[in-house]
Amino acid sequence: MVSVTETAKKKIFSLLEEDGLGKEAYVKVGVSSGGCSGLSYKLDFTNDRSEGDKLIEDNDVRILVDKKSLLYLAGTELDFSGGLNGKGFTFNNPNATRTCGCGESFAV
Repeated sequence: MVSVTETAKKKIFSLLEEDGLGKEAYVKVGVSSGGCSGLSYKLDFTNDRSEGDKLIEDNDVRILVDKKSLLYLAGTELDFSGGLNGKGFTFNNPNATRTCGCGESFAV
């Protein structure tokens, strides 16, 4: 459903360690209304799993996706870019029909 690249995995585990959460914490991803193209990506770290969250495990990373976001994120790859042209997590979403220039919002 949602996959994690090796680069993103390394950055996730580094950030979890910095935050004192440990590798057993979850990466919660989702979408919300807003942004240039209509929908924006959300990413957070948590130790809490809400009722209705779908648990996906990929590349040793435990990912939570809320029910509303599942359809929008199906097949999405979570990556991390640390290059000069931008630094941060990126969502490579095959469902997006349009994205904004910064890549933080999309439409389906």
